[in-house]
Order: sequence, then structure tokens, then C-alpha cells
Amino acid sequence: MEKWFVVLGIWAMCATCAVLFIRGATGGSGKRTADDGRAQPASRTSAGDTRAALND
Repeated sequence: MEKWFVVLGIWAMCATCAVLFIRGATGGSGKRTADDGRAQPASRTSAGDTRAALND
């Protein structure tokens, strides 16, 4: 009986880890996009200018 509890506990832990991994690996529909009406941080907006200047 004790052996079955150990086996069941290991399978439950593997199933929980698989569910959490799959949920973390897939993007949810509730995530915000870049065009949600807020301004981007200055570090992101100026990064394109810096790259363009370095490429010139």
C-alpha cells in the first residue's frame, strides 16, 4: 500500500510539472500587446535610432 502512495505521488508530481510547463510555454489570450494604448519606454524607442546610427 505504501509503495502505491509513492508511485501515485511521483505520477502526480510529473503531471503537475507537465501542466505548468505547457501553460508557461503557450501564450495566453490575456497577455498585453504593444499596441494597448500605452507609450513604450524610452529605452525601447531609442534603441532603433541607436542601431541605425551604428549601421551608418
